[in-house]
Amino acid sequence: MIEATAPGRVLPADPHIVTLTINPAVDISTSVGKMAPFTKMRCAEPHRDPGGGGINVARVLKRLGLDATAVYPAGGATGQTLTALIEREDVRSIVTPIANDTREDITVFDETSREQFRLVFPGACLSEFEWRQCLDAIARLSPQAGFVVASGSLPPGAPADFYGRVVRASKGSAKVIVDTSGAALKPALEAGVYLIKPNLREFQELAGTSRGDEFSLLEAGRRLLEGYRIEIIALSMGPDGALLITRDIALRANGLAMDPVSVSGAGDSFLGAMLSRLANGDGLESALRYGVAGGSAALLSAGTGLCLGADVHRLASSVNVTTIAGYHA
Repeated sequence: MIEATAPGRVLPADPHIVTLTINPAVDISTSVGKMAPFTKMRCAEPHRDPGGGGINVARVLKRLGLDATAVYPAGGATGQTLTALIEREDVRSIVTPIANDTREDITVFDETSREQFRLVFPGACLSEFEWRQCLDAIARLSPQAGFVVASGSLPPGAPADFYGRVVRASKGSAKVIVDTSGAALKPALEAGVYLIKPNLREFQELAGTSRGDEFSLLEAGRRLLEGYRIEIIALSMGPDGALLITRDIALRANGLAMDPVSVSGAGDSFLGAMLSRLANGDGLESALRYGVAGGSAALLSAGTGLCLGADVHRLASSVNVTTIAGYHA
């Protein structure tokens, strides 16, 4: 179901999980026999998926049996395609109409080298009225929500502290999850978040370290927990698995050996699968196990297809989660 935001509009009742994607895209994926410069390359039939961090999380949750309400701006013909693609996946949406066209991103798989090339374009520039409409939707939905997930990069026009504003707009008992990086992340951490999910590079950049051994990562995690208002850090490390760090406990999950078809959407699949367990009331160990399974399952789907529910459940049994002894922040 697609609905447009407007001042005073009655929004869907009791949305347990709300996602916000301020910089969405239509993701186009295709393949080519061999990438070659200055050559006309004949591509396979393109496939289109709705894209952007929060939208992807909502898609994963739907595949795992949970409903989420996806909030996002959309404009032009591409925006109409985006809303149609989301509706096709039966994800409930709250759409802010915008003047500029929603972007398209392109993923090309080289069949010879088995390498993936991802072309990411600038997002649609938002006016202040447009990005404030998205914040207003979050403010109206969040009092009834258990979780608010704000994910993805910032488009032109959005203020640098946008994710901090999202945290402040999220009212009631909602646990706010922010999945972004760089300068866009810090205002949210200062406002206070329930969970962040950086990959290793993003974590090292945030913590100001280049080291990747377990002891150094735990020490860096401690510093972040002391310096910012964060309850949980879920650090995804690709084939090396993941760490989950709180003030009281640190967990380690093994990685799974995979032959990746695509790496697109692995982080969003990790977060969506992890959130599916948290929203069902499971503990952190189960959430981390499903996060690694979700990220691994995404590698089996072509293009930007994300993980499939059956793959996540199957792979979860192969993920071993252990408590790191002696840890305390």
